[in-house]
Amino acid sequence: MKAVDRFISYLIADKGYSKATTDIYYSTLFELWRYIRRTEETLNWSNINKDIIRNWITKEAERGISSLTIRKKMSAVRSFYKYLLLTEQTTNNPTQSIVNPKARKRLPTFLKETEINHLLDNVHFDDDYESQRNYLILLTFYSTGIRLSELIGIHHADINLYDAELRVLGKRNKQRIIPFGNELKQAFEKFIQLKKDAGIDLTTRFFCRTNGKPMTPPEVRSIVKTYLSMVTTQQKKTPHVLRHSYATTMLNNGANLESVKQLLGHESISTTEIYTHTTFVELKKEYDKAHPRA
Repeated sequence: MKAVDRFISYLIADKGYSKATTDIYYSTLFELWRYIRRTEETLNWSNINKDIIRNWITKEAERGISSLTIRKKMSAVRSFYKYLLLTEQTTNNPTQSIVNPKARKRLPTFLKETEINHLLDNVHFDDDYESQRNYLILLTFYSTGIRLSELIGIHHADINLYDAELRVLGKRNKQRIIPFGNELKQAFEKFIQLKKDAGIDLTTRFFCRTNGKPMTPPEVRSIVKTYLSMVTTQQKKTPHVLRHSYATTMLNNGANLESVKQLLGHESISTTEIYTHTTFVELKKEYDKAHPRA
């Protein structure tokens, strides 16, 4: 497994992969290594063939592992063999002719605009620091479509109130600039004043507790779940639901796909295209409900 250790170090140091991603890569390669050694003790990374990989995939599927998870595991294995070839640790690439199982795309869960409007316009938020912070968290997610990790990482310097732009650090340490509207601008200004009144150091993370310490992902998830429970009965009530709601709202109101892709920080347009399926599903529901011969 020394080759795997070197590979993980390479992903962190040279590629800027997060610990969460590299942990998944490591566990995947460890699982495959155990399967290889159980198959035959003389086998190693350099002498296994594509049949070993195919059999491993088959075993994973028989265990009930979803096609999407298998595709992610194969992505890790392919990346590992690209690294081994690049560093001349092997001339063998057993993944070369492996075809991934087809993944069934799941439509993203999102809130309807009426539910979002009820949440932001009709649900009562007190004027104290924590209540206004919680309101701003919800509004920021829906107004910008950012990820949970991106929201937690915001500093005061990342918010440009003059130009109404937010700078976030996305996946693989890629920065992007997201415009926002007057409603969010006013909410930012109000919250900054609340922080000053509470004596909270403005050099801390923007979204923080009353003691100035940064918020944690479980805290933010809990806040979002609490408030989404007030306006929807759907099972998923996460920050990502608000991200999905942002994308769906943008497309429903005329934004083009490429613009939404850039705003969300997606690598590929195919990732963003799933929202067009979502909007079409909603459109079909309206057709079925409204057309007399539907």
